Amino acid sequence: RMRVIGVGLAMLLVTTGIAWAGTSEDAAKQGKKLTEANAVYHELVTSADRAVPKQLLERCQCVAVLPGVIKAAIGYGARHGSGVMTCRKANGWSSPAFVNLSGGSVGFQLGAESTDLVLFFMNDRGARSLVNGSRVTLGGKASIAAGPFGRSGEAATNLELKSEIYSYARSKGLFAGLSLEGARLAPNPTDIVNYYGRGVTYNQLLFGSGPKTRPAEAQTFITALP
Repeated sequence: RMRVIGVGLAMLLVTTGIAWAGTSEDAAKQGKKLTEANAVYHELVTSADRAVPKQLLERCQCVAVLPGVIKAAIGYGARHGSGVMTCRKANGWSSPAFVNLSGGSVGFQLGAESTDLVLFFMNDRGARSLVNGSRVTLGGKASIAAGPFGRSGEAATNLELKSEIYSYARSKGLFAGLSLEGARLAPNPTDIVNYYGRGVTYNQLLFGSGPKTRPAEAQTFITALP
């Protein structure tokens, strides 16, 4: 009987070890996503030839970065990708929350491509709309426009930021403004739990106190923001 119990305990430890390893691997994947997001954002804002206006960087309330969004099409196209979002708080930028992007595209197409996306939210209304796990349709209640370029003094002074969201995309090494009408943004609770642990929610990360300790990749990402 003791032998059976011993075997059972050994199996339990092995199973638990596998679960822990899986959790660790999942957290590493999300950490890599944050590292990739940091690289995409840095390349966008430091671009010498097509710079994001300083006024937009200073006035935006939330930023979402989605590296490697896949757009595939045979006939009608579809997009899918994941990334991170952070919002300004009184004491600085919030701990980044993980989000998903999905949505169709209109018109006959053929082929596939990977695109890095950066979304600047000029207020936090769109981000707060995701608190209950719902999706926000870009271009619906949340107006979205292709992001402007130019960081000269005149451009920064005269820039009219009337849209709620401005989007930029990098494909084949070059950034360009992109309108994502019809795409849907939603929280990714699975990735949030995998990275921060159980009991941490999208709402807590962006608008609450956040986790007690902030992982290194998350801290590096928000440090890059203005």
